[in-house]
Amino acid sequence: MNIKSLLTILSLCGMSTSCPSVCTCNGNQTDCSDLNKLISLASILDQLPSHTASLTLSNNNFTTVKPGSFSNLSDLFHLDLSRNLLSTFHPSIFSQLNSLEFLDVSENRLVMLPVSLFSDLRRLAELVLKDNRLKELNPDQFKGLTELKRLDISLNHLSSLHTNLLDGLQKLTWLSVSGNKLTTLHSLKHAMGLQHLLLEGNPWNCNCELIPLKHRIEWILYKGGHIDSVHCSYPTDLRGKDLRNIPTEIFGHCHYLHFMTRNPPAADSHPESSGDCIHQRYRPVSVRRAAATVVVAGVVCSVVCILMVVTAIYGCIYAMMAANKQQQLKQGDNHQQMSAKEPEQDLMNEQKEDLMPSIRRGPEAPECTEWMAFPPEVCV
Repeated sequence: MNIKSLLTILSLCGMSTSCPSVCTCNGNQTDCSDLNKLISLASILDQLPSHTASLTLSNNNFTTVKPGSFSNLSDLFHLDLSRNLLSTFHPSIFSQLNSLEFLDVSENRLVMLPVSLFSDLRRLAELVLKDNRLKELNPDQFKGLTELKRLDISLNHLSSLHTNLLDGLQKLTWLSVSGNKLTTLHSLKHAMGLQHLLLEGNPWNCNCELIPLKHRIEWILYKGGHIDSVHCSYPTDLRGKDLRNIPTEIFGHCHYLHFMTRNPPAADSHPESSGDCIHQRYRPVSVRRAAATVVVAGVVCSVVCILMVVTAIYGCIYAMMAANKQQQLKQGDNHQQMSAKEPEQDLMNEQKEDLMPSIRRGPEAPECTEWMAFPPEVCV
């Protein structure tokens, strides 16, 4: 190997570890945004240091990214490809970025995404797909992103989201689907950790199919989370109303419709009575008002208990006073009776005393001849 070849190799090695002239480098962070130059993405990536951890390539009008473009950036954890003209990605374009935690591909022209595009990004915590032209997302689009915490798919053309789209995203706490064409949403069933949900700017149809979303909104608000406005576009009588403020009881008839759809009445049954029965059994609960209900119930029960205690004490005092009064009246009657009997007893005693001497005076018996016209023998 001659000296010229050696110098060429050394120059290439030096180029691979230096900062591209059109970019700004600060340690392991490289900013190649707003270049306003006709420069290819490949030429920039070839000059990047291998230890680059943060790379910004936004607002450069890039149209394509070739497979393997990021293969030498195994330490990259922050990648920004926003505000370009990207319309598609190769399925394995991010396969080498095992350390990537943040990916922003917003404000491009993406119409659809390969199913396995993010399958190797096991550490990805934030994914920004907003302001593209996405019309649908595969049910397995985010499969394997177990560390994902923030997902932004707003400002697209999504008219529906698959029920299982968010399955497995146990750490997801922030989600934005605003500015799409969604009329209903059934994808939040397994996203139990959500605390921040953006739903504004969709033509929501506030019918029976929106009950699961209504319940999830109530749950997130009850747990102290944040929900932006959810204005109904349909039906007409609810147009412009915010779903957050619509009482759950308005959807009370939905349980009956769901029941009748799955269990149609027999020919000899009475649907009206069945409907009344189902309606009486269904009691929708507003989780947001549960705490207030408990407090009010506690206050009412406390007041009732206090009133019952006061009533019982008053009843006891009244009973004691009535018993005392009755006893006094009874004693007064006894005293009067005894006072009335004393003169009668004295009179009887006087009469008895008057009779007793006349009976006991034997020697004076002959005197009766003076006033009685009986023979002397009788007097004796």
